[in-house]
Amino acid sequence: MAAKKKKGASAFKFSDDERVPKLAGVLMLFIAFYLFIAFTSYLFTWSIDQDKVLRWSWELLLDSRFEMANWLGRLGAILSNFFFFYGFGLPSFLVVYLLTLIGSAFIRRIPLYRFVNKIRYSLILMLFLSVLLEFLFGRFGFPWGGSFGANINEWLHRFVGTVGQIILFATIAFALVVWRFNPDFDNLTLGQAMTDVWGYFDDLVKGKLSRRGKMGDLQEAQARLRPGTRPRPRPGQSPLESLSEDEEDEEPMINDPVLVPPDLQRRVPLEGSQLAFDVAQRSARPPVASSSELELETNTPIATPPSVEKPPAMDLQPVESLQEENPDHSEPYDPTLELSSYEHPVLALLNDYSDQKIEIDREELESNKDQIIQTLLHYKIEITKIRATIGPTVTLYEIIPAPGVRISRIKNLEDDIALSLSALGIRIIAPIPGKGTIGIEVPNKKKQMVSMKEVLMHEKFKKAKMDLPIALGKTIANEVFVVDLAKMPHLLVAGATGQGKSVGINAILMSLLYKKHPSQVKLVLIDPKKVELYPYSQIENHFLAFLPGQDEPIITDTTKVIHTLNSLCIEMDNRYDLLKKASARNIREYNDKFVQRRLNPNKGHRFLPFIVLVVDEFADLIMTAGKEIELPIGRLAQLARAVGIHLIIATQRPSVNIITGVIKANFPARIGYKVTSKVDSRTILDAGGADQLIGRGDMLLSVGGEMVRLQGAFIDTPEVENVIEFIAKQPGYPEPYLLPEFYGDDGPPSGGNLSFSELDEMFEDAARLIVQSQHGSTSMIQRRLKLGYNRAGRIMDQLETMGVVGPSEGSKAREVLIYDEMELEKYLVELRAKK
Repeated sequence: MAAKKKKGASAFKFSDDERVPKLAGVLMLFIAFYLFIAFTSYLFTWSIDQDKVLRWSWELLLDSRFEMANWLGRLGAILSNFFFFYGFGLPSFLVVYLLTLIGSAFIRRIPLYRFVNKIRYSLILMLFLSVLLEFLFGRFGFPWGGSFGANINEWLHRFVGTVGQIILFATIAFALVVWRFNPDFDNLTLGQAMTDVWGYFDDLVKGKLSRRGKMGDLQEAQARLRPGTRPRPRPGQSPLESLSEDEEDEEPMINDPVLVPPDLQRRVPLEGSQLAFDVAQRSARPPVASSSELELETNTPIATPPSVEKPPAMDLQPVESLQEENPDHSEPYDPTLELSSYEHPVLALLNDYSDQKIEIDREELESNKDQIIQTLLHYKIEITKIRATIGPTVTLYEIIPAPGVRISRIKNLEDDIALSLSALGIRIIAPIPGKGTIGIEVPNKKKQMVSMKEVLMHEKFKKAKMDLPIALGKTIANEVFVVDLAKMPHLLVAGATGQGKSVGINAILMSLLYKKHPSQVKLVLIDPKKVELYPYSQIENHFLAFLPGQDEPIITDTTKVIHTLNSLCIEMDNRYDLLKKASARNIREYNDKFVQRRLNPNKGHRFLPFIVLVVDEFADLIMTAGKEIELPIGRLAQLARAVGIHLIIATQRPSVNIITGVIKANFPARIGYKVTSKVDSRTILDAGGADQLIGRGDMLLSVGGEMVRLQGAFIDTPEVENVIEFIAKQPGYPEPYLLPEFYGDDGPPSGGNLSFSELDEMFEDAARLIVQSQHGSTSMIQRRLKLGYNRAGRIMDQLETMGVVGPSEGSKAREVLIYDEMELEKYLVELRAKK
């Protein structure tokens, strides 16, 4: 079902440029307004203009001698006559409504599948009213139903007669009113249909047609509690909108002792009952669940009114045992809904270097070919064919040696060929895998820049159906190279200083920012140099993740780096627990089930974004922290890929004590920039070649033993700042994505046996806050009481010591051991008495 709706949504997506749908929406609103004026004028001027427009021709439209009484001139008269006389008559005003609906959806970037029911209902209503109005008033001259209504009405009259028409129209009107309340005709009975129709006309007389009323709310609540039924949205309301009713609406007073589901989104008072259900809070973590997924509390006694027999107790145990809590998979959860107005960065923010493109020098190609052939002949090596593939910075010459020539002889001539061509960075690939040729890579004398804009605007990136697409640059064949980070699954980047590592990391991050929504990916950025990744701190409420209470969103301190890595290990373990409960093998299966509403948020399930950890200078961390850094990195590298946590580690010291065997074994994808020695190249790539690169973004990518030479995409610091500023100006989440709390061995002390005088002065306020909310979280104490994180952590430990909350459970909130404020106040009085 979810895939079907995604396909439907993409059917209306005709451009990746955000401006195109908005311009289309504005155009539709203009056309709707124009037609509304023309149609309204037609009601008063139709008899004056009709003789002229019925003899319509192109001359009539273009000849200024013809004058019309319509307020919008000749075009207005022709258009309104077309819709009214030749079309559907007075119901043509519904065309204005549909254009307004679709135009506003384009402007607000709302998928059109949410309005399918409205569009379908409006079209059917327009056809029905056209025929009905022509049947009732067709003899009065005005085109009430247009040609469509007149022709259909005439055919019906001959087919079923006047009485048959009356019965048919009454039946269709009855069905349309029922359909308004029950679009799927679920559990429909004649009595239910009569109730809906009677309520419709009763509300019509009272002028309250905007809501279904109290009876509708009660019937809807009862239907939601019946097994096998699902809640239906109100008329004209999408299912997602039904989760957030307006607070200004009148609250229905329900006299029967019926359990009201939480998705009514407010407390519904029950006369004679003490039961009320809390509203599910809408936030990024955890997301809102549908009514079919929320659990009902049954430990509260339900008082029964004297006049009504107490209903038998509901056995909710079967609900817990359901394998799928939303069997029909209707209305999939949309993780982007909270930031539905978010706009992806536009390509205009990036610089265009197309004017710096360099034309191919044919003379250089022929000269290099001749030099290669002559050098090989000098050593008595004959070749049968040579071919050149021109790249942005390097040209690949593929040669096919004559039969009997040993490949090792050509491989040993690497330096001689470099000498004859007077070029540095020549690399021989003998043989090229899968081609049966030998490759000689020769740097171009005039190198061409590969811009980030050029790569991102390519169809390969735009149409990439990958979890984490990253555009690295161009290959030797001058083709854009896009790869999925989720399948790598981790990336090791190494190279000498000044060879393009930081630019490469920016290119990776820009790829994710351009392609993904903030709800789909989170970034954990570690920058010991403190300056490379600092600009990204502006988007902390959009894309960044870090520890609670952290002053800076970019992690620079070694101690906080250790805590962050261990916190990611806790997050990894928690995610594996969720996958186990959901019977999912990886994050994609888990999120698919959650989107289809087959997982219950009240059981801890939530939509899991991908987390990408970026470490800019890994060598510095290993030198200062050693095993404390290497161990959690090793755990994450071995286990985290299945739960959507991926690592990108960069270093400029590719020595064996930095890139250890544990790291190399779990980083099959590696990027090597230019290094100074073959030993460093083998440390990074397990092969030579990185020492023969030419620098300035020239790189070798090794994935699973396969080597690809790329020219990295260039993006300058002002371009990065432009993109970040574009995102930062948009509304973000109320809070950043917080990782689980981690203290470490030197964290806040447990406190031991404390007396009341040793407690923090904010202890009582924090205890009341925790008990009132029944949510034990250090970050909540910090936020609500406006305290520093260390002090909030000490207070939380004191609350644990004094028996108010339970022990820490990783990223989960602590269990609150005191259940109401009366019990807490009694406990605090006893504590004060002991001091």
